[in-house]
Amino acid sequence: MTPKIFAASHAFLLLLLLPAVSAFSVAPSFLPRARMLSSRAGSTPLSWSLPKSRAARHSAHAPSLRSSNMMAKDVATAKPEDVTVLVAGATGYIGRFVTKELIRRGYNVIAFSRSKAGVGGKKSEDDIRADFKGATVAFGDVTDIESLRANGFKDQVDVVVSCLASRTGGVEDSNRIDYQASKHCLDLLAEGGGAHYVLLSAICVQKPLLEFQRAKLRLEEAIQAQDKVTYSIVRPTAFFKSLAGQVGLVKDGKPYVMFGDGQICKANAISEQDLAEVMADCITNKERYNKVLPVGGPGEPVTPLQQSEMLFDMFDREPKYIKVPIGVFDFIIGAIDLFANVFPNLKDTAEFARIGRYYATEDMVGPSYGTTTLREFFQDVADNGLQGQELGDQAVFNIDGKSG
Repeated sequence: MTPKIFAASHAFLLLLLLPAVSAFSVAPSFLPRARMLSSRAGSTPLSWSLPKSRAARHSAHAPSLRSSNMMAKDVATAKPEDVTVLVAGATGYIGRFVTKELIRRGYNVIAFSRSKAGVGGKKSEDDIRADFKGATVAFGDVTDIESLRANGFKDQVDVVVSCLASRTGGVEDSNRIDYQASKHCLDLLAEGGGAHYVLLSAICVQKPLLEFQRAKLRLEEAIQAQDKVTYSIVRPTAFFKSLAGQVGLVKDGKPYVMFGDGQICKANAISEQDLAEVMADCITNKERYNKVLPVGGPGEPVTPLQQSEMLFDMFDREPKYIKVPIGVFDFIIGAIDLFANVFPNLKDTAEFARIGRYYATEDMVGPSYGTTTLREFFQDVADNGLQGQELGDQAVFNIDGKSG
């Protein structure tokens, strides 16, 4: 069996397990002690202080909410039309929601994108401009700092919101995107006298077993170590879209696929729009400056079993299940690791399998925020499909946002 055929066969097996794997997107297994701050009226407060060792290191660099750049604009109090916000990863899944929310609030938005974006580069420059009416769309390569400087930072940028995420989770891609590209944005913001940096991270970095998690964590540490700009690091639990993979299956009377007894992991996912509002609020709410902010959705965390019960009840279907032993992933990972010793190009395939196992077994729980419930989301998907919620550049497992 050639390496390519071997990789393809195991990728195909992972795709067969997709409905169960796609139950969650990112997950921690422990949560550091939280110190709560009020977020907005009607929502549960959120804000987590840094672990003591990291907080001590951070305080040495940034003893107050002000950065060392005293000439930077006070973006928290300035009128939105006087604040220029560059969104990196604007065409990604969450990036699209964030960009549109910032446009809605009246900011001078620069949506930075590749000239060919979306899954498989299907979106042209004209498509991207049409998607972001009211924003300036700049094209370039986030992995090339000179391209980023010439096209995104040629004029004054006050705030960067980085929604960048690697498309594969592989070793090289994670380091290039999750760490280096976002670090370029941080460096150029500071170089140009900018004020604030907002990072879309992931709650799963609290238990960094995967390459993309380690890359994101290195970036977080770099952000906290500098004192040129203030920052807000947002760590969402799971996105609603990542829980929608089986809505169509259950609606059509097919079995719900889950690992083990369906109670291995739980999450309080957050809607994409609620998360976009959290990200945008980080510009004006100084209580969120220089903090790491885990963010979950409203309500209690739910397990895959509870999700299935919700769907069977919603569509009045008799519960039917396909239960997959979690050991299937262990077998796949072990086999690919064995072959990767001979064929190094299989290392990313092994990482892909580890990502699947992580998502299927780890909790994703954070402080509650927002108003949209998971049941409301499921009902909307059942009625309207997933049009407009394509995963974009962050597509995993070939999910393209189509239901049915």
